[in-house]
Amino acid sequence: MFDLVVIGAGPGGYVAAIRAAQLGLKVACVEKESALGGTCLRVGCIPSKALLQSSHLFHQAKHGLARHGIKVSGVELDLGSMLRRKDTVVKTLTKGVEGLLAKNKVERVNGLGRIAGPGQVQVGERTLECKHILIATGSVPSFFAGMEVDYDRVCTSTEALNFKTVPQHLIVIGGGVIGLELGSVWGWLGAKVSVVEFLDRILPGTDLEVAAAAQKIFEKQGMEFHLGQKVTSARSQGEVALVETESGLRLEGDRVLVAVGRKAYFDGLGLEEAGVKTERGKVVVDEHFRTNVAGLWAIGDCIPGAMLAHKAEDEGMAVAEFIATGYGHVNYDAIPAIVYTHPEIASVGLNEEQLKERGVPYRKGTFPFLANGRARSQNETDGMVKVLAHTETDRVLGVHILGPSAGDLIAECVVAMEFSASSEDIARVCHAHPTLSEVVKEAALAVDGRAIHM
Repeated sequence: MFDLVVIGAGPGGYVAAIRAAQLGLKVACVEKESALGGTCLRVGCIPSKALLQSSHLFHQAKHGLARHGIKVSGVELDLGSMLRRKDTVVKTLTKGVEGLLAKNKVERVNGLGRIAGPGQVQVGERTLECKHILIATGSVPSFFAGMEVDYDRVCTSTEALNFKTVPQHLIVIGGGVIGLELGSVWGWLGAKVSVVEFLDRILPGTDLEVAAAAQKIFEKQGMEFHLGQKVTSARSQGEVALVETESGLRLEGDRVLVAVGRKAYFDGLGLEEAGVKTERGKVVVDEHFRTNVAGLWAIGDCIPGAMLAHKAEDEGMAVAEFIATGYGHVNYDAIPAIVYTHPEIASVGLNEEQLKERGVPYRKGTFPFLANGRARSQNETDGMVKVLAHTETDRVLGVHILGPSAGDLIAECVVAMEFSASSEDIARVCHAHPTLSEVVKEAALAVDGRAIHM
């Protein structure tokens, strides 16, 4: 008899399993894939970041090093080696997860998990008896009508991580995080990249001012954008991939990446038979991640909210702690989001559009990387930091960063918001010079109209 059986070994699932084991529970983790880590580690976050790093270095060697007085000639792409490096990174980390489960005495069960009844998970011929079941099965790419995905010419992000040759023309359907990141990879390696987006903007959910500034930078990098376009057809015709929109736009390329979102993965799980309530393709849970079925919990991409690995991790920790101690909590107001383009885009809290919609009075301070000494020395001057604070209390409501190392810089702001800090608090903290973090301080000072270096 297990205390907890976790179905899914992605970031949410394996973290929940490890934390529960640390708290003294007997735990099993069920995963149908041979490699652990879920979509994020196997075919998502990690491999895409490996390729983003490698492709950007290649682009820098060809086009950026001369600015630093470094002359390089004969730069060539060895795509095979680049892909193998990516695979090595992934393999090393998946093996690491396997080791962590073993170290914490979590029993790994390989196979497709199905809820067979109260406190029962069926895996092949074996039935795992348990007190609690946690659904952490993640998500898969979703498609719209008219998209004839053949996983070759018209493909998903999984296939786009493994193109054997650089596309001459990559058409990306979807101007969100996945589309822009993988579009950047192949663009830096030499492909023409065209992004087709249904909305009249890129990066839905991102602060509009930041998203607009990012689009201008991406256009300078060579990306082509077709906004406000409803795709009616995406199909392959021999060696040509064709995309057509409702307005009559017709694009031909040799690859199409469909990146229009993801949906929760429940295939073979037995949710309906178990009586689990779902709405809009997600499991309905309460504030403690409990479903309507006693002893059954759900986290991550399976429930409403942002589809972020670190969100799932925190939810997994919270469930494990709630089961073991009666208390577990996630602060959704302080969960960062990052886009790993170049420059990076990072945010936490509310954006300007959300504040206006909710009628929240606010002040904002912005500061450009152009005015920062470290950014200039690195030749990384695109972008800015934007701090939004409540007009009356000065409490930080949101921070949005477009610029170098934005994904690392946002951490300071997450901590500030977790402890209900004011923009004055950030402004008064001594930031080392010369560092990129000084842009955060200057933006906080700018909330009160007293930035020093502008």
